[in-house]
Amino acid sequence: MEYGSASAGTLAQQLLPRRGMLSDQRVADLALVLGGSLFVALCAQIRIPLPFSPVPITGQTLGVLLVGSLLGPRLGLLAMLLYLVQGAIGLPFFAGGEAGWQRFAGATGGYLVAFPIAAALSGWLATRGWDRKFGSSILAMALSMGLIYLVGAAWLSTFIGVEAAIANGVLPFLLVDALKIALAGAALPGGWKLVRRLRDNA
Repeated sequence: MEYGSASAGTLAQQLLPRRGMLSDQRVADLALVLGGSLFVALCAQIRIPLPFSPVPITGQTLGVLLVGSLLGPRLGLLAMLLYLVQGAIGLPFFAGGEAGWQRFAGATGGYLVAFPIAAALSGWLATRGWDRKFGSSILAMALSMGLIYLVGAAWLSTFIGVEAAIANGVLPFLLVDALKIALAGAALPGGWKLVRRLRDNA
């Protein structure tokens, strides 16, 4: 089976089989963008509400970090924009199956808006090799997660104030998100090892 060329910059481009319709770069890119948006939508269905915070624990951020790193800055950004449009027009793709444009105006709207930016950042770092070793992969994930916190908490602060936004929109999630970062940070270098094994056996 033919895979992406050795010069391809991202893990997804390396692993995507290049045969049939996927041999066309535009079709392959479209498949990656659509697949990335659906993956985050699936992750978003993992939702644990917190009684003291308007922000729930979800799988969305893990999906955003992985999609950005796997697809690169351009396709990762497009995948997250598509995801936001899908949820906005009524598909049950936001956390816990929610949907609608009103989610952007609510207390968690800043986190949603941050997703394309964070995906682009993690993708940009991945194309520079940060996803190929555990240490640099962890750092890339942490920087992207920090960006989500920054934008999300800044928007949340307009509803409940800065101190409350940090207390309710950042601090309760640090441990869980550290686990997400560790998971993504380990998965990506493992994926590159698989790529090398596939090429060695080709």
